[in-house]
Amino acid sequence: MVALAQPAEQRIVVPQVTGSTPVGHPNFLPGLAFRIPVTNIAFGTFDALTFDCYGTLIDWETGIRNGLRVALDAHGVVAPDDELLERFAATEAALEAGPYRRYRDILAACLSEVGRGYGLQPSAAEQDAFGASVADWPAFADSAAALASLGRRFRLGVLTNCDDDLFAASNGRLGVRFDWVITAQQARGYKPRIANFELAFERIGLPRDRILHVAQSLFHDHVPAKALGMTTVWIDRRNGLAGSGATPPATAAPDAVFPDMASFAVAAIGD
Repeated sequence: MVALAQPAEQRIVVPQVTGSTPVGHPNFLPGLAFRIPVTNIAFGTFDALTFDCYGTLIDWETGIRNGLRVALDAHGVVAPDDELLERFAATEAALEAGPYRRYRDILAACLSEVGRGYGLQPSAAEQDAFGASVADWPAFADSAAALASLGRRFRLGVLTNCDDDLFAASNGRLGVRFDWVITAQQARGYKPRIANFELAFERIGLPRDRILHVAQSLFHDHVPAKALGMTTVWIDRRNGLAGSGATPPATAAPDAVFPDMASFAVAAIGD
């Protein structure tokens, strides 16, 4: 049985190799130099692509870091970026595993808990501001163009750990109309819950082997998607960076790896 919480470490399970291996190759190892993306995935066998939003399409680490610093700097807290993101990741995962709360409330509670770790209590106004800050989180520079290109060939869905209104604000930065939008608010819970993916299958109405899931987070997306037998693509936005960032570490085996949405779109459309 695949564990959906407290996984061991962030890695892709592939055979050990030496030298540089192309992105998407079965023997690709994270940390090796990226080459021209190649993959054994037959993209033409898929009718729909589903995406995680935050971390994959929207640069949530920049948004989270900036939002935390607005509050913590005001209290004189000085901490490394990696430390802030990893404390956030652990706190967010624990809160999302509990009874359902709106994502803006999850974020507010995250700021409170992270602040407590530094010996301070952010004000209610600071917590509310951080909870609403999702609307200000920037899109990655390649997301909108890649989605526009992919949308000419595939139907597109998004499966996101967010509130309806906050995702709508983010979607305005992406400039695409998704065929399906499944939020944590609609699912009444958060990935890596299997139920979120099952709701997506119900809404999309296609066999799951016709749906390709594309995401950055091994923890939130690839572990549950692979447990459900899906084919997945890892957009490894953190390639080469130390630590696990804003997502808890996890073990998963995606079917292909790309450093960004631009290279993935080229491979998927050119297949």
